[in-house]
Amino acid sequence: MVEAIRFRDDDVHEEPAVSLDAFLDQSNATAVRIEAGEDARLLLPLLDRLALIEVDFPVFGDGRGYSAAQILREAGYKGELRASGDVLVDQIAYMRRCGFDAFAPDAPIDARVMDKALELYEEVYQSTTDSRAPIWKRRHG
Repeated sequence: MVEAIRFRDDDVHEEPAVSLDAFLDQSNATAVRIEAGEDARLLLPLLDRLALIEVDFPVFGDGRGYSAAQILREAGYKGELRASGDVLVDQIAYMRRCGFDAFAPDAPIDARVMDKALELYEEVYQSTTDSRAPIWKRRHG
């Protein structure tokens, strides 16, 4: 198993994530896993109970997880938001912008390559949950 990458200072959440259906049917889980295509909005009334939400990326080209992250962060979720599965180094900067702060990739990611990729672009072109002003807004107010 590949070691998780975290951009958080709190302790690692050790409880395994349960499926969305299992979470909605029980009252004591604090970690849930959203599979591609599942509706993250079902978690909105329960966010205060969650320490970890893991979002699955079955293939690198499946972008539904980005939307799930954006929905959860805009709703105020402050816990760990972990992208898992087919996570590639060139996606991490975009995933971070949508609110992911932890990663469990299927394949190892070289930390030096990841750091370089995260520093590659100073400016951004779209608004997301990371509060960075897009370049067009900075230019045109």
